[in-house]
Amino acid sequence: MIRIRKLALAVTLASAALATPALHAQAQAQAQAQAQASAAALTEGEVRKIDKENRKLTLRHAEIKNIDMPAMTMVFEVSDAAMLDRFKPGDKVRFAVSNERGKLTVTEIQPAP
Repeated sequence: MIRIRKLALAVTLASAALATPALHAQAQAQAQAQAQASAAALTEGEVRKIDKENRKLTLRHAEIKNIDMPAMTMVFEVSDAAMLDRFKPGDKVRFAVSNERGKLTVTEIQPAP
């Protein structure tokens, strides 16, 4: 009986050791897919106005698919005021928006390629 338990334990440990690299590879693949999805979710736009005092940014933008908004020019809040220091009116950008506390907020912004 003890031999059977030891054998069962050895098989379980061996299975876990073999599964670990596969699980790691799967986690890496999921992280990469999420990063690619995030990049694909960015919307093209152009900075029209920057209001540092009120942490707001006016963007002329393409359709924002994740919030089902058609193309237009609109004022957004920004999640981090430091975002406003990196751009000037006329800059082409790619950005992400989410609804935070009932306000549409730019959560990510980067220069357009």
